[in-house]
Amino acid sequence: MDLEKIRELRERTGAGIVECKNALIEAKGDIDLAVETLRKKGIAQAAKKVGRVTKDGIIDAYIHPGERLGVIVEVNCETDFVSRTPEFRRFVRDVALQIAASDPLSISREDLPKEVVEREKEIYASQVSDSGKPPHVIEKIVNGKLEKFFSDVCLLEQPFAKSPEKTVGEYIKEQIAKFGENIVIRRFTRFKLGE
Repeated sequence: MDLEKIRELRERTGAGIVECKNALIEAKGDIDLAVETLRKKGIAQAAKKVGRVTKDGIIDAYIHPGERLGVIVEVNCETDFVSRTPEFRRFVRDVALQIAASDPLSISREDLPKEVVEREKEIYASQVSDSGKPPHVIEKIVNGKLEKFFSDVCLLEQPFAKSPEKTVGEYIKEQIAKFGENIVIRRFTRFKLGE
């Protein structure tokens, strides 16, 4: 097995030597296919880690140039070993930048106040109620608009600013797979001058 390919795969994925070697064997030496294989395995493993306790982590603050916008975010992981790594700190900074750029109302849809969701449903229903469409079609339209609302205001469902083809939630799952620990965005506050 080509050691240079193993080294390159490790640098690209953060996976262990044995995992990289096995992925390259499975991919018949194709690095891109090996990366995809490792990502799939990592995301499957990440799903198993989601329920684990996160008692460590960091709080990061980001102040946007011009000092008119700032974010404070708490991101938890399982151990201080991971929380002290530069990679974890970069990940938390990415989360802070996402919050600064996208202004989410909550971390997940479950965190949104029920009255906010109900108000949005009422608005969408009133927008299409005069359309003359049957009630089951109106319900589908309202649900579709509500899903779009969630993807706009819920951090985990927003497109990730640095890679819009995936959501912030998918980005976090990738990080869970990479670090081998559960990661949770615990809370955040976004400040904008004058608001």
